[in-house]
Amino acid sequence: MPYVDPNQRWIVPAVAAATVVAATAGYLYLNPSCCSSFTKSSKSSKMSLSNKLSIKDVDLKDKRVLIRVDFNVPQDKKTGEITNPARITAALPTIKYAIDNGAKCVVLMSHLGRPDGQKNEKYSLAPVAKKLEELTGKKVTFVHDCVGKEAEDAVNNAKDGQIVLLENLRFHPEEEGKGVDANGNKVKADPKKVEEFRKELTKLGDVYVNDAFGTAHRAHSSMVGVELPQRAAGFLMKKELDYFAKVLEHPDRPFLAILGGAKVKDKIQLIDSMLDKVNKLIICGGMAFTFKKTLEGVNIGSSLFDEDGAKVVGDIVKKAKEKNVELILPVDYVAGSSFSNDAERKTVTDKEGIPDGWMGLDCGPETNKIFAKAVEDSKTILWNGPAGVFEFPNFAQGSLSLLNACIKACDNGATVIVGGGDTATLVAQQGKEDKLSHVSTGGGASLELLEGKTLPGVAALSDKK
Repeated sequence: MPYVDPNQRWIVPAVAAATVVAATAGYLYLNPSCCSSFTKSSKSSKMSLSNKLSIKDVDLKDKRVLIRVDFNVPQDKKTGEITNPARITAALPTIKYAIDNGAKCVVLMSHLGRPDGQKNEKYSLAPVAKKLEELTGKKVTFVHDCVGKEAEDAVNNAKDGQIVLLENLRFHPEEEGKGVDANGNKVKADPKKVEEFRKELTKLGDVYVNDAFGTAHRAHSSMVGVELPQRAAGFLMKKELDYFAKVLEHPDRPFLAILGGAKVKDKIQLIDSMLDKVNKLIICGGMAFTFKKTLEGVNIGSSLFDEDGAKVVGDIVKKAKEKNVELILPVDYVAGSSFSNDAERKTVTDKEGIPDGWMGLDCGPETNKIFAKAVEDSKTILWNGPAGVFEFPNFAQGSLSLLNACIKACDNGATVIVGGGDTATLVAQQGKEDKLSHVSTGGGASLELLEGKTLPGVAALSDKK
């Protein structure tokens, strides 16, 4: 997931709120006419996540097992050395299972970086082949293209569970369906060449396995275009699907969603989808200020205010009431005199408001208690979006408090799922991934799934019979 600049998540000049016209049950409601942009179009996915074929459902003996992995690993800019091999390590159980279950060979395909459909040694997977040899203790045959005679010969001559790693898929514009030409102009791939590219990939396997959940929301050739009879989920993919199936199809209740982020308008589909599923919804992070100013007239100083998002707040509250969903908002804040870890700080309540020129950068202590109690009382917790600017240690307490509450809930038997992105980064920074039920590897993929969208890479997998 691309890094989200904290400035964009938290700070824009405050502007006038939309006109508030009525008060009901302690909440201020917007005139429905200004809320027409609240989406009604996000449809729940009909795709079953729990009924997809898994690698364990497939006979692999003497088969060429073609696996789409995610080896998009960070590298040192000067030396090309892999600085974090976690994504390679994460794929090892699927690779090992295929070998242990008699695969003729394991053929791995992946992307790395954004070469835009051009061969570029900077994005070669050759260093990954070396790292894979270190991690598996087995020889890895590296092929300098992902299609063509060299690839076919390497695969067809492999035996005894040999590992073959193909070169970067994105060296071909047919993988993403687009690229750039020699002059740097954006171009679309020729549909006929895309079809041929997919046929060439299909030649390289007898069984297809997808273990790249982070790319599942992309209809790329390696994700949807391999036309083998059996298309199964690898262990990483299966874990993602199992946990999201639990949340989306049969959650234990009470079910709590914790949603943070910058702007309400960017999370409309997610909020809309969650209101159909949860019992409680915490709104935190930068977008909480749009709710507080619009609904309660709280002075938010120079905190983030989303003018477009304010137009739909009333409809969000209305739907929550109709669905009997408890909306939980912050009641106090840690404000900073500037967007800096070293800024002057003060804790303020709703009644006091955030002083002009100051900005809310974290939740306050009373809010942390309220959020923690909501987590404690829930059996299923989905967390997507931090509570504050956790990149600054002085404004990380709200997010850390939520994390600790989630860990405690998990210890007490609740299912806690972190939906990728910034929240996953926070958990990783604290080294707490193993303390929660599941931390998703897919930022964009998990978000689209939670919004109710069908993921092309998942839809392309075979259903169990």
